[in-house]
Amino acid sequence: MAASKSRAPEFSTGLEWFNVDRPVRLADQAGRVVLLVFGAWSSVYCQRVLQDLQVLGRKYRDELVIISVNTPRYAAERKRSHVLKAINKYRIRHPVVHDPEKQLWNMYGIKAWPTQVLVDREGMLLGSMSGDGKLAQLDLVIKYQIEKTASPNPVKKMPCTTRCALEAPAVLSFPSRIIASNDRLYVADSGHNRILVLSSRGDVLRQYGSEAAGFIDGNGSDAAFNNPQGMTLAGDFLYVADERNHAIRRIHTVTDDVDTIAGTGKVGMPVLDAYAAPVDVSLNSPSDVVFRDSKLYIAMSGLHQIWCHSLVANTLRLFSGSGKEGLLDGPATTAAYSQPSGLALLFNRLYCVDAGASAVREVDIETGAVRTIVGKGLFDYGDNDGTGKTARLQCPLDIHADQEHRMLWIADTHNNKIKRIGINSEFVSSVAVEHRLDEPGGLAFHEDTLYIANTNAHEIVRLNPNNGHAEALNVSEELVEI
Repeated sequence: MAASKSRAPEFSTGLEWFNVDRPVRLADQAGRVVLLVFGAWSSVYCQRVLQDLQVLGRKYRDELVIISVNTPRYAAERKRSHVLKAINKYRIRHPVVHDPEKQLWNMYGIKAWPTQVLVDREGMLLGSMSGDGKLAQLDLVIKYQIEKTASPNPVKKMPCTTRCALEAPAVLSFPSRIIASNDRLYVADSGHNRILVLSSRGDVLRQYGSEAAGFIDGNGSDAAFNNPQGMTLAGDFLYVADERNHAIRRIHTVTDDVDTIAGTGKVGMPVLDAYAAPVDVSLNSPSDVVFRDSKLYIAMSGLHQIWCHSLVANTLRLFSGSGKEGLLDGPATTAAYSQPSGLALLFNRLYCVDAGASAVREVDIETGAVRTIVGKGLFDYGDNDGTGKTARLQCPLDIHADQEHRMLWIADTHNNKIKRIGINSEFVSSVAVEHRLDEPGGLAFHEDTLYIANTNAHEIVRLNPNNGHAEALNVSEELVEI
């Protein structure tokens, strides 16, 4: 962190603030260290920084003021409604200032998401650092600043009151992904840190994980997850990408036992291309899994790669992606992804949505070579039907393969739409939906019905794609014994 003797610029007037009853002023924070965090929460890096902020906030409750500066990357992130939903989805309880025109971004000379800026007790800039994984460095600097000098002013209560606009209680909380199989629906009820098994009518048949975030193996609700995302069924087993635990979990659907098959519960940066003991490898924000031929393919969002876990050999290896963030086609070793978030298998191809590049990629299941179907570049997004580089998506989070109709279904999340792509024509078209969608995050097609995890509306929607008729599933709160 580079030293600086200049005074931290005061916040611009007219910006919108959240979680407080009035705008925060740096001039009122004399005596406290201030940590400004510039970011956009669509970024997996920015999401991980939030976990660090919780640690620092608890440790330095009275001496540190944390302020998130929301600087949108996508058009959808400019909306007030999106900011409110994101604050509750990620359980942000410190002050947030919305900076859609990048006033503060430019004033502080920020160049990348996320960037953390520290201001000392006298209001002077200490410096900045970009990227995630900076908890240890931040902790050292904050501790040193607090201990090296006495506060120039007595540390008083902040001159504004915390005021959070919480979501109304609901059975589901930000459900992210869904699987439909026979008469069962498997829902990643991510805001409640659990997996639910529902009947086709919406009755809760099973619950895996309690509502408290944790990393615990066990039976049924005695186990614990942390923001579970994508799932895949293989026989009697349900495999889960447990994103914030950076792990792959396995649920035995007969015995209800939950165990960990890969990951340590902590984020990591694997240095090898293959590992013989997956449970000893620290993964990096796995967001989805699919199963084929005794293998799990894992969308590792935090690494911009796809990994493969052999369930027979119990080994983990890099399958596709150089690890450099980008939108680059070619062989597995040189291809680049940007936050791969959803996977689907159809025939001999693996399909992937890159949330960071608003792209759809086709991956050869044998070689890992990559070809882009939809997408142009890292910062090219929109809402256009069409083919190839004329089509546009905005931060898609999930993809589902429909073998019968030779179709790919896309959760075009930040456009609040569902889109489909014909395998033969590769034409992208918007699907008519007679229901308001609010950042849908997951899809499952089964028996001519498309099930949608309507994430920000806390509901599961059933859609008839032929006529656009849609209705929310009435999910009961009571566990039904079977």
